[in-house]
Amino acid sequence: MKETSIRQSPFSLGTWVSTGSPVVAELATQYPLDWLLLDFEHGNTSEASLPEILRGISHRTASIIVRIPEFSPSAIGRALDWGADGIMMPHVRTADEAIRCVQAMRYPPTGHRGYSSSVRSYGYGTTPPGDLATVNPLFFAQIEDLSGINHIDAIAAVDGVDVLFVGPADLKLALAAEAKPNKPTFEDALQQVAAAATKHGKQAGILLRDHAQLPVMQSLGYSCIAVDSDIALLRQGYERLMRDAGR
Repeated sequence: MKETSIRQSPFSLGTWVSTGSPVVAELATQYPLDWLLLDFEHGNTSEASLPEILRGISHRTASIIVRIPEFSPSAIGRALDWGADGIMMPHVRTADEAIRCVQAMRYPPTGHRGYSSSVRSYGYGTTPPGDLATVNPLFFAQIEDLSGINHIDAIAAVDGVDVLFVGPADLKLALAAEAKPNKPTFEDALQQVAAAATKHGKQAGILLRDHAQLPVMQSLGYSCIAVDSDIALLRQGYERLMRDAGR
């Protein structure tokens, strides 16, 4: 199972697919990335384009994670039915929120996801899943708020949370806006996330904009790291072209 490889890997490398382009997503799977994030929150992926993207790439070895914009059991179920290997939920602030997400991803008795044998993830009825109670998609709980940091140990302890994934831009904004004098620094918050992940046998993850930061984050205990997005990589390519052309 692709989900198992991520959970057991000492290091996994991913990237963001924000264009919503099936072609770009398929191109990304030509390289030995461990996972791709299809961004349904800030990216251009839509309910119309997501099934098409998944049809083109979910047979590849990379795990496919879908970030949904907000908690919605129906959106979680549809993404998994269409072939996603896991879900990233933004702004997970408490253990209760993490538990609700896990329950939306799992079938009874540990969850309340609705079942249909005719969906794409089960080959439209040709590949039954077997024991539904063992279906266990990946769950990336995104930590982007001071509340998430304050409750990080409890979130990490939730059965079904696989990755504590820092959203650096939103977390920095949240910490800067916080008026409390004893608030943690961003660096302190990173260490708290990594420590909680290690304590509870989970992975700590983060999105980096500069691949030179990889060794630094790994030294802090981060093992599930995404580097940049398709939009940023395309932009960098155009910028390099303009520099080389003297424009």
